[in-house]
Amino acid sequence: MNQTEMYKEDMMIRSYSQDLSGGLENVPVLIANSVPKEAFSNFQYVLESVQGPGCDIDPSAVTLPGCSCRVQSCLPDSCPCLRFGQTYDNKGRLNQQQEDGGFSRPVFECNALCACSESCQNRVVQKGVEVRLGVFSTKDRGLGVEALERLPCGRFVCEYAGEIIGSHEARRRQLSQTPLDMNYIIALQEHSGGESVTQTFVDPVTIGNVGRFINHSCKPNLVMVPIRVHSLLPRLALFANRDIERYDELTFDYAGGQNTNTDTRKWDKAPTGTLTGADVDKIPLRKVCHCGASNCTGFLPLDMSVLH
Repeated sequence: MNQTEMYKEDMMIRSYSQDLSGGLENVPVLIANSVPKEAFSNFQYVLESVQGPGCDIDPSAVTLPGCSCRVQSCLPDSCPCLRFGQTYDNKGRLNQQQEDGGFSRPVFECNALCACSESCQNRVVQKGVEVRLGVFSTKDRGLGVEALERLPCGRFVCEYAGEIIGSHEARRRQLSQTPLDMNYIIALQEHSGGESVTQTFVDPVTIGNVGRFINHSCKPNLVMVPIRVHSLLPRLALFANRDIERYDELTFDYAGGQNTNTDTRKWDKAPTGTLTGADVDKIPLRKVCHCGASNCTGFLPLDMSVLH
């Protein structure tokens, strides 16, 4: 029996019971019985991101206009929400295309103000988790998330939800961490033409969802795509970028890089903003990456450009 077969066998005998979401998700997010209960003692589960310090917009507020398509499912030629093209196929799988120059098209789902039906093909991320996921203890990377069913390429898995915070708050939180703390803050930079860049910071350390427990890989099976539903604030949606088998661990690249007009980064303790002399000593050495991929860089992503 090779290493992969032994890993799969171990997955199949793992038992699950408790629902991490507390019944909030459509499908229970199961916790392996071997995971200690104290691992979630200071964690509040939310379905989508919430407003945090430094964020001037309430992400739950409906601020985008709706379409007037009085149909069961909207069509690209007539729906303003689909002006950049059909995002999902008829099975709800991501079908994101690239425009000239290699840029990914912006994604807008139909929202609460739209006249189309709830079964519209352009409503996917807003429906929440609809696949079976399990949180378990890994050998050397803390907690992780595995698929408890087969996931085809393009399938929506979950959001990376948490507190949406401002850049100064993100910097403050990162500087307050000890060398033993893990950083969970994702920084999304969207390039909308020229030198225009929009930044969004999401921190799920105490308020978040199952996405918080997904580990990094240098060869991930998930891709993160910013999706806008009710608000201009993006929802960081994770989709399968290839077929994922049952009991496969789910991973995404903390350094981003799959959407050429977006830059999604989860730094390993790299503070945001300009450092003062007193702050420089707080930057720790880079942490070793244990993803095991054939193209592993050896270290977790660390973006130093934000320090300048």
